[in-house]
Amino acid sequence: MTPPRPTLNAALARTPAFAARRDLLVPPLALLDLPERVVQFGTGAFLRGFVDFFVDEANRRGAFAGRVVAVGSTGSGRDARLNEQDGLYTLVARGVAGGERQEERRVVASVSRALSARDDWGAVLALARSPELRLVVSNTTEVGIALDERDRHDDAPPHSFPGKLARFLAERGSAVGHDETKGVVVLPCELIEGNGEQLREIVLAHVRRWGRGAALERWIARAVPFCNTLVDRIVPGAPAGADARALGASLGYDDAMLTTAETYRLFAIERPRDARGVAMLDALGLAAADAGVVVTDDVAPYRERKVRLLNGTHTIMVPLALLHGCLTVRDALAHETVGRFVRRVLLEEIVPATDAPGAERFARDVLDRFANPAIHHALADITLQQTTKMRVRMVPSIVRHGERTGRAPASIAFGFAAYLLFVRGAAPARPDDEAERVRAHWRAAGDDAARVAAEVCADAALWPAALASVPGFATAVGEALERMMRDGVPAALEAHLAEAPV
Repeated sequence: MTPPRPTLNAALARTPAFAARRDLLVPPLALLDLPERVVQFGTGAFLRGFVDFFVDEANRRGAFAGRVVAVGSTGSGRDARLNEQDGLYTLVARGVAGGERQEERRVVASVSRALSARDDWGAVLALARSPELRLVVSNTTEVGIALDERDRHDDAPPHSFPGKLARFLAERGSAVGHDETKGVVVLPCELIEGNGEQLREIVLAHVRRWGRGAALERWIARAVPFCNTLVDRIVPGAPAGADARALGASLGYDDAMLTTAETYRLFAIERPRDARGVAMLDALGLAAADAGVVVTDDVAPYRERKVRLLNGTHTIMVPLALLHGCLTVRDALAHETVGRFVRRVLLEEIVPATDAPGAERFARDVLDRFANPAIHHALADITLQQTTKMRVRMVPSIVRHGERTGRAPASIAFGFAAYLLFVRGAAPARPDDEAERVRAHWRAAGDDAARVAAEVCADAALWPAALASVPGFATAVGEALERMMRDGVPAALEAHLAEAPV
């Protein structure tokens, strides 16, 4: 009888047999005892494959010497699973370089434990008082960086992430007597422009709303640098199907938090403007962690290139690909007509509307990353907060294209029509807080494609950049939508590709 496989945890990691493995980057045992120096709001796959990876690498190089406490807020149960494994999990990074496949397997040891904000708020606040604390990171998606006026200082916890962070910093400020040498660095990883600056203003707004006093406000302003960042790594998360079974068999242990990612990674961090903030950031040692960490005076070019070309393409392709029955990003790129659509949108409409240097080369690299045979990036996962992503990641390219050419980008308009059709009929696999507003326009317009396109494009609450002002965009969306509803999505796409200019 075959003995059951062990579970990945600290006890397993401390066995001589595990330490002797050569097929894994196993953690030196000293890393399991490092102090908790990072509080991370989020337990999802992206942070595990990104920030926690960088901290792990910095610890291995002796550049940071600290571990992460992950705080969950969604009730996913990931906090419990992380704790069952003593914070350990396997990260499998896969890519292609020079035509050769690459793969690295490492046991990440940078997470010490996880807490539930809902169930363990007192323990979260205790971390704020820790003298070891140096860094706060987050990844709550674009919708998470917003002022929620329901938040109160005495909530346990406040509803929103900025509310939680404001309460957390208030606790720390009080505990250290507002000593400006005992601040923390905040690195938000949400894909919004000026993410650090926006988060800082919301946190300070909460402090003022709650009447916590000028001393706290001054301490946050002087001792807590909020750095603007740009993050770039495709992290599909848990493997599935045959891939999961093969990985599990080859690893020889059970890992409920097994995470897959591409090998490519970029973490661009904007230097704080004041000398104290620069010194605090430099003291963290993260810049020495990995070649993928870039500390720069301006993340804007990195952000525009990545958000417009990679994330924007993801956002505009997903509804159309799902309506064609594709399941992964690679499926979409390999599909005869969807793949042609993706290449046309990216290379002929998004790239010309992007000012960032190296845009075309980066776009071709994006296509290679999408086609990575080792990465199974589920399209359904990308639909998380799809409407917000459309506003942040796609609308700026639509507006810029209209400004430069005086006309609507035809293929983007077709993709936008597919998004409207998808939102109308889909039972959402992932939350989309603003989709109901789009469905309300459908209910009002019935099957009148031109009307729903015009009214959605004119909805300033959805698109402050005024899509209705882009010449011919609403009309092009309406025509594409009508054709999809009449002929079916595949036939409509075939006709669009035959008619649209090459």
